[in-house]
Amino acid sequence: MNSISPKNPTNAKTIGVLSDTHGLLRPEIEKQLSGCDHILHAGDIGDGAILQRLEQIAPVVAVRGNMDYGSWSNALPVKEMVEIEGVFFYLLHDLYHLDLDPLAAGIHVVVSGHTHQAKLFRKDGVIYLNPGSAGHRRSHYPISMAMVHIDEKTVTPQIIEIDD
Repeated sequence: MNSISPKNPTNAKTIGVLSDTHGLLRPEIEKQLSGCDHILHAGDIGDGAILQRLEQIAPVVAVRGNMDYGSWSNALPVKEMVEIEGVFFYLLHDLYHLDLDPLAAGIHVVVSGHTHQAKLFRKDGVIYLNPGSAGHRRSHYPISMAMVHIDEKTVTPQIIEIDD
């Protein structure tokens, strides 16, 4: 499990959430991410250079997707638990591979990707967030990402559609 220490525990935090960049980091996405405290990437990154560029914006935690292969991706976990400001995030690429009960595990937000379709819902008090595809357009789905705001352990997720 990664634990990201707060820079200032009294300030609200903003987490940028991406998935399915597939080797394309759009300038519009980079602009949205500027000012984020942390970035989470739910896989299908496509190129290690994407992670390097994201690290220039904010600390990044990423998991490997089904299309991430090659030496650059070998160090990436398939699933990862991250704590930010006392809020527990569980990252995996494909929600159908969820291997635990998030509520019983104390997880607040499950982050996944894979479908290229943004989706946000709550089940048993747990937030499930798929930010959609931040890279190449797939089918008729919009280009999208998400932001999660944490203020005093209040978690507010938001899907952001990007005009391309």
